[in-house]
Amino acid sequence: MSFGETPITIIGNLTADPELKFTASGQALARFTVASTPRTFDREANQWKDGTSTFFRCAAWRTLAEHVAESLGKGSRVVLSGRIRQHDWQTPEGENRSMLAVEVDEIGASLRFTTVTINAKRAAQTGDDAWSGGGAEPPF
Repeated sequence: MSFGETPITIIGNLTADPELKFTASGQALARFTVASTPRTFDREANQWKDGTSTFFRCAAWRTLAEHVAESLGKGSRVVLSGRIRQHDWQTPEGENRSMLAVEVDEIGASLRFTTVTINAKRAAQTGDDAWSGGGAEPPF
């Protein structure tokens, strides 16, 4: 991680299956959204209440992208860490737009409410898993 980047850790659920694409240069890119909803216990009502969900648009690159697409699906509860990135673009009408998204460095299934079986097959390390801008397609 570089100086000045904004790190973030998110715990939540995937809102849909990850979308796996390949850029023009052949880099794998997985896009997905994670919803994080706080829960508090209401002592007066004697029950748990959900707060307002926050939705985080996320992107994973290269080998991580392929692993995300193969391993996770809609509803998967995950713990992820990454960096907040700003993505700017212009609409066909000439309007400037901007959004914040999370570039994922690490992600795994949460074991709080379920169990998982780990596939011990280890992927070959190629050293190319750092984000490089990925090509012409925006990551988010």
